Amino acid sequence: MSDGSMDKAKGHTKEAVGDLTGDEELKDEGKVDRASGTVKDKVGGLADKAKKLLRKD
Repeated sequence: MSDGSMDKAKGHTKEAVGDLTGDEELKDEGKVDRASGTVKDKVGGLADKAKKLLRKD
């Protein structure tokens, strides 16, 4: 599992727990974690594409 996927899963969990307990700060942390995971996945995908382009013979 990628770092981005882990952050997204962690974020979903925090949001759910925050929603159940009424903890708005925890819900907000979850949203930040999910957004961070999305960014990590996109940057990783771009890096993979760049590596493939550079390795073409």
